[in-house]
Amino acid sequence: MAGKKNSLGMILAGLLLGILMASMDNTIVATAMGTIVGELGGLDKFVWVTSAYMVAEMAGMPIFGKLSDMYGRKRFFIFGLIVFMIGSILCGTAQDIVQLSIYRAIQGIGGGALVPIAFTIMFDTVPADQRGKLGGLFGAVFGMSSIFGPLLGAYITDYINWHWVFYINLPLGLLAFVFIAFFYHESPVHTKEKIDWAGAVSLVGGIVCLMFALELGGKEFAWDSGVILGLFAGFAVLAIFFIVVERRVAEPIISFPMFRKRLYATSNGLAIFGGAAFITASVYIPIFVQGVLGGSATNSGLVLLPMMLGSVVTASTGGFLMGKLSYRALMIPASIVLLGGVALLTTLTPDSSRFLVTVYMIVVGLGIGASFSVLSNAAIHGVEMRQRGSASSTLNFLRSLGMTIGITVFGIIQSHSLTRKLADAFAGQSLPSGVDTSDPHALLSPESRSQIPPEALGSITNSLSDSIVYTFAWTIIPAVLALVISLAMSREKLDRTSDTGAAMH
Repeated sequence: MAGKKNSLGMILAGLLLGILMASMDNTIVATAMGTIVGELGGLDKFVWVTSAYMVAEMAGMPIFGKLSDMYGRKRFFIFGLIVFMIGSILCGTAQDIVQLSIYRAIQGIGGGALVPIAFTIMFDTVPADQRGKLGGLFGAVFGMSSIFGPLLGAYITDYINWHWVFYINLPLGLLAFVFIAFFYHESPVHTKEKIDWAGAVSLVGGIVCLMFALELGGKEFAWDSGVILGLFAGFAVLAIFFIVVERRVAEPIISFPMFRKRLYATSNGLAIFGGAAFITASVYIPIFVQGVLGGSATNSGLVLLPMMLGSVVTASTGGFLMGKLSYRALMIPASIVLLGGVALLTTLTPDSSRFLVTVYMIVVGLGIGASFSVLSNAAIHGVEMRQRGSASSTLNFLRSLGMTIGITVFGIIQSHSLTRKLADAFAGQSLPSGVDTSDPHALLSPESRSQIPPEALGSITNSLSDSIVYTFAWTIIPAVLALVISLAMSREKLDRTSDTGAAMH
């Protein structure tokens, strides 16, 4: 028995390391991007370094989730680890920004296998009475990666070398590989079905079209340009084709009949809208702190520390309480707190204290944290083992999609609002030199602030504050929708007497 407990501990350590690598990768790279662009060049293409990873990860999630159901979790988790490490090595050797973007896509393919399959293996191997507690731990890793990623990225870039932002994945990945390869013994029984190639190709193609449209729209091309409209049209056609295919094949990548289950459908809906509200707060609070309150341009990990700590607290608490309370009973108060936190953000002004912003951030963090642990378990609840990979990966895919669309939509709202308010503030006058309204991160850097006359600086600060608060007001919509969906959840709770470790022997 002790040996089995020890092996379970090793398995969980391997899974947590895999999740940490994949979820931390974008945040750790973000803080190094300035240095990377300075060395490799390609300022006009640096957005692809992040986008390539996200496109590949999102497209891969549901595909690898389904493949793990059909052919086994272990082989695809290890495949994800190996591909992720190969991508990391290649990223560290990149000679230009285009190479780096291609190598980041390889990393993203690995990341698309790691996160959803890790949650599924945990659910398969952990006894039912421990799933809540460990689900909270897995959820907390997401929050912690958002804190430590930027801090670690900044430290490595400043004191070692930006290449090690990628190379650091190797020792973590090798440890995870050893733990899973040697300690996780999976049941050999799997249903080997025909691979849904038409669904896979149309899903990947549709996601690529959508992501490129969202990334290029308003930047490289106007939103009403032929290129962007063509990309959206391509997404729409491929999405319709994907839905038609998935409704007809025997083993679909995303099983639409699963959405007939109330708990499954509402869990996914909560992930979409909660993710959209959370990512908007995560992006615009640091801009508010730096641009409006005049904080230093420290990396976002420090600025967002209170929010992430709040999310870790409720991710852990939600996981612990899952066996005592229904998923619905946990998500309703969490959604109310999230809505309250977003509503509080709409009251910010240029005179707000840093302490007040910190309190509001904690409230938002407390509101989102439970979703990281509770929804991952709710989505798999009552699902047959052969469909758990697909169920878990679909949830993670839709959460990422909600975040991506959310930040794009609310980014457009903020940008248009800022342009309009600056036009009103400087009616008939030109903006001071060095003010770039297209990039709110750089709008009020210390260098820019020092060169702007105090009166003009006050007008710009007020305009930026108003545009961000206006964006937070719009963010209330997905927060309200998340609350409405939580009220519609069914009343199941984690069953402590269900199958225990069926995937191990």
